[in-house]
Amino acid sequence: MAKKNLGEMSFLDHLEELRWLLVRSTIAICIMAFATYFISDYLFDDIILGPTRPTFFTYVWFCDLSHQLGFADSICITKLNFIIQNTEMEGQVNIFVWMCLLAGFILSFPYILWELWKFISPALYEKERKHAKIFIFTSSLLFFLGVIFGYYVVIPMSVNFVATFSISEMVINQFTLDSYMGMVKTSILASGLFFELPIIIYFLTKLGLVTPEFLRKYWKYAVVIILIIAAIVTPPDVVSQTIVAIPMLIIYEVSILISKIVYKNKLKENV
Repeated sequence: MAKKNLGEMSFLDHLEELRWLLVRSTIAICIMAFATYFISDYLFDDIILGPTRPTFFTYVWFCDLSHQLGFADSICITKLNFIIQNTEMEGQVNIFVWMCLLAGFILSFPYILWELWKFISPALYEKERKHAKIFIFTSSLLFFLGVIFGYYVVIPMSVNFVATFSISEMVINQFTLDSYMGMVKTSILASGLFFELPIIIYFLTKLGLVTPEFLRKYWKYAVVIILIIAAIVTPPDVVSQTIVAIPMLIIYEVSILISKIVYKNKLKENV
């Protein structure tokens, strides 16, 4: 199957298509962000600020796990010693807008992927273009799994760490609203995008920029980086660090497996 002749479109035509992709995606994000306005109380009180309470699901689950492993209350969280305050005149307004836009981006992510697929599909083989639904479903699923991982694992571990770490009893933790929301945004987006690694590796292998041998060769460096990340975002205990590190290692291993499959298929096509 031959590819579509990309010469049919000039460079400016491609830029125009890209511009409209960005415009439609931005409109979709704004629409979903506006929709979250009607549930903003629930969004901020129960979801975004949920990890600041000891009754949050992750803290309760860790406490139950601690009892089951015979660690008693060693990783139980009964109190988080900090308060969140707003120190800027328009601080809460800005945070409200940006967090609604973040929620809008997450909710509209499948549509953004669909727009992206339409943009790159002319450069693909016809049989590859038929996989649009699989691409959108798989990429969306991985992204949402990453967001859930960031929300239920990375954020609570980060909050617990900064709340319990102290250089002196004379210092009281009073975090700004902007710093807390920045941590939430970074954790969720970074986790969501990291879980897209198998999809990224798939396309990089298709383009010949990455090989399974390359990924396997630098596996030990990837493990070290993942363990460092896990150590930074979790309290200094083995259980928490392991819970964060294992899913990230699995994602990397899945990426290597996908790269192997794609690489073998490329070799067969070239025979």
